[in-house]
Formats: sequence, C-alpha cells, structure tokens
Amino acid sequence: MWCYLPLPPGEEPPQENGVIQSTQGLYSSTSPPASDDEPFSTYFEEKVPIPEDVTQVFSFRKLWAFTGPGFLMSIAYLDPGNIESDLQSGAKAGFKLLWVLLGATIIGLLLQRLAARLGVVTGMHLAEVCNRQYPTVPRILLWLMVELAIIGSDMQEVIGCAIAFNLLSMGRIPLWGGVLITIIDTFYVMVRPDQGELLKGMFLPYCENCDSAQMEQAVGIVGAVIMPHNIYLHSALVKSRQIDRGNKKEVKEANKYYFIESTIALFISFLINVFVVAVFAEAFYDKTNIEVNAKCNASGSPHTDLFPLDNSTLQVDIFKGGVVLGCFFGPAALYIWAIGILAAGQSSTMTGTYSGQFVMEGFLNLRWSRFARVLLTRSIAIFPTLLVAIFQDVQHLTGMNDFLNVLQSMQLPFALIPILTFTSLTSIMDDFANGLVWKIGGGVVILVVCAINMYFVVVYVTSLNSVALYVLVALLCIAYLSFVCYLAWQCLIALGVSCLDVSCLGNRVSNNRHAVFIEEQPAYDT
Repeated sequence: MWCYLPLPPGEEPPQENGVIQSTQGLYSSTSPPASDDEPFSTYFEEKVPIPEDVTQVFSFRKLWAFTGPGFLMSIAYLDPGNIESDLQSGAKAGFKLLWVLLGATIIGLLLQRLAARLGVVTGMHLAEVCNRQYPTVPRILLWLMVELAIIGSDMQEVIGCAIAFNLLSMGRIPLWGGVLITIIDTFYVMVRPDQGELLKGMFLPYCENCDSAQMEQAVGIVGAVIMPHNIYLHSALVKSRQIDRGNKKEVKEANKYYFIESTIALFISFLINVFVVAVFAEAFYDKTNIEVNAKCNASGSPHTDLFPLDNSTLQVDIFKGGVVLGCFFGPAALYIWAIGILAAGQSSTMTGTYSGQFVMEGFLNLRWSRFARVLLTRSIAIFPTLLVAIFQDVQHLTGMNDFLNVLQSMQLPFALIPILTFTSLTSIMDDFANGLVWKIGGGVVILVVCAINMYFVVVYVTSLNSVALYVLVALLCIAYLSFVCYLAWQCLIALGVSCLDVSCLGNRVSNNRHAVFIEEQPAYDT
C-alpha cells in the first residue's frame, strides 16, 4: 500500500524513469510513453497519419482520418444479445421502453468518451493503466473478471450464429452443427409503426401500466447495451492514430474528433436497435400464443408447436423471433432475420477477439498471436454452448442468453470504476482529467448503472428457486461485493476523498505535504 511521505519545504517532487510524483496517495503518475517506446501491441504495427495542413475549426478530412475506432466499438451495441433484448422489449412493452434504450445509449456514449480520452492522453489503454496502478492480486482478479465478460459475450455470438444456421437450413443443420460451424469462422420487414407512440416512448421517461416483467425488461436493456469489455476495447483502438501526445492542441483535437465519430457510430446503432423494437412492438405487442399458433399453422410453418394453444402473452427470443416473422411476413422475412443474426454474431465476434488480445497484453504483459488468442477464447465459449446444444433443445440454448446478460451485468463495475478512477487523476491525465461535473456525474451514472444491474442479477437468481443455489450465490456475492468495494474505495480516493486513505493517516504531517513514491514499470514478458 502506497502512503504519503513528507518532503522538506520547498523541495520539488523528483522524476525518474518517466514516473513523476503524485498527490493522489495510492496511485503513481505514469508519463505517457514516448513514441519510440510504446508498449507492445499486436495490432498497431502501423498507425494512421493525421493530415496536418488543415486549419479549420472542423475538418471532414480529419474526421475521416479519425474514423474507425468508434464504428468498430459500436458493433458491440448490435450483437445477438442486444438484438434479443430489442425484440423482447418490443413484444413485451411496445414502444414504452424506447426511452430506456435511448438513455442507455447516451450513458454508453459518455463512458466510451472517457475510454477514448484515456487512450489518447496517456498512450495506454485501460488494461495497461490497470497493470501499472493496481497491486498484483487486485490486478489479477480484475483481469479474470474482464476475461469472464469477454468469454460470456463470445458465447452469445456463438449462440446467435448457431440459431441463425438452424433457421437458414430449416432445421437441417442441428444446433450442435451450427455451434461447430462457428468454430472455423472468425433487416428488413415493412411495418408502419405509430409515429406518435414511437416518439412518446422514446422521449417520455414513463412506462404506463407496466408490470414487473416489463420493468425487468427495462433493466435488461441497460445490461445488454453497456458492456464492460467495450470500454477496454475503445481505449485501445484510439491508439491506432499518429498523435503527438506532447502537443496538447493535438490531444484536444483528437479527443474532439473521436467523440464526434463515436456519437455518429452509436447514433446509427441506436437507430438499428429502434427499428428492431419498432417491428416487434407494432406487429407482436399484446399478441397471444393462440393467435400466433393460428397464424403459423395457416402459413405452413414447421415450428407451430413452439406456441401453445393458450391465451398467455407471446414470449419471444432470437429463435422464436425469426419464426414469428416468418409466420406473419413470409419465409423471406425469416431468412433475412437469420442472415442478420448471423452477421451480428460474426461482426461482434471481432470486437471480442480484439478486446481479449488487448486485455491479456495489458494486464499480463503477454504477447500472444492472434490465432492463439482466438483459439483459446473461442474454445472456452464453444465447450459449454456445445454441451447445451447436444443435450438440450433450442429453448435452453436461447435461455442461456438470459444467464449471459446477468454475467455481463455483474462485470460492469470492473470496467466502469477503473475508467472513472484513472480519468479523474491529474497525475495520469494532466490537464485532461475529469472536472468536478464529470466526477460527480460519472460517479452517479456508475452508481445507478451498477444498482440497476445488481437488481437484474437479484431478479434472475430469485427465479432459480433452489436453496443450494441461493447459498452458493450468497457466498459468491460476499467475495464479489468485497472486491467491488475495494475498487470503489480506491476510486473515491482518486476523486479527492482523502479521508478514506486510512493507510496514510499516521504518516500525514500536514495537508500540504506531497506524496512521494516511484513504481518501477515491469518489462513485457515475451
């Protein structure tokens, strides 16, 4: 544990090996690495040059040069987990929860802004900064949690692709066959939604006559949209441009263009998500199983038995969503849906692969080839999914998405807390550290997001109806909450709540003394 050590009056804090002194107690101040001494990274052998002959306040040439990281990051907002959340939201609540989707996307944009600023200002991504700032045990635990989130996301991509293959082949490719096919690979239905209801649902934060199922769906939207590994990914992707971090004007300019690019990318992904919600809200909201059964029977669908002959409200998932579209709008709609899910799974797999590479290199200083990294994460994701596909049916496979959304929700603090912590430290971010508004606003947002997602976890666990599982979950929750509290404690100290820095109380002589420590940077393990 690092503590404050007093300096003689008038003496300046020393600098050594690129590490200057900090007044933040627990955290060292790491100077951005020089351009000739960048941390090793698999994907950045060559960097995109930025045009220098542009003097306007805003330049489309420069925006085009910075375009790329935000759009790649935004792919994760359209993965199969998000698509399933969208269709369930439309089928269960109509347009009433569009404001939740809008709010979650805005919060996601603000968090991505913090991630991009960290990468631009420091020249290091979030995993690399965590490696330098956290002690060994918390760092390893943090790495394991982030890896778990990446594997969970990869499993959702595998499930989506397997279901897509099954739908495209009309069941001729079994689910386990679709899972195996994904090992070797690395929307348009015309409806006329009520525009007034759509705008009302998007901008009026109220859910009229909503029951517990619809409120749980609102929580699920937040958990599906804001994903932890995406924060780590974006902080790394911004390193792909040639930026002189010693020039504050260039750094400020890079932050501006990256934010504009991210806004455009997430706006497009938001529109696509709204289209999915609108289709299922207009066509299938308040439909009963018996209505859908009759429609599927009339269309000659082979999946009519998925919908029992009762008056209960229609429940849909990725698989049933495609079937229902086929029953109401014809086989072409089913095939288009399946191709869309396949494309979503394939493209979002790319973000998981990149995230895994950056996280492993950053936390562990390991240099793995892209092939080895893909082989490891995809193998881990394939194994449990393959077992479910072989021994269970499609209902269990799609139901697995609910568990994976809970898993993603539980990992959120391990990205949100570190990103707010490090972007608030002037010893790391210099003049680009978060101001008071961002510190307070970021803290409130993270608290709300984590509280919402913990509610989602509690709802899911209580639905299991097993005493043994309750006991197991209780023990895991104690360990989980202890680690989250540790990260939150460190974050509060970074935000300026120095009274929480109990390890240094005995060494404080006056409030004006500087903190002095030098942390040696570990060499990269080849």
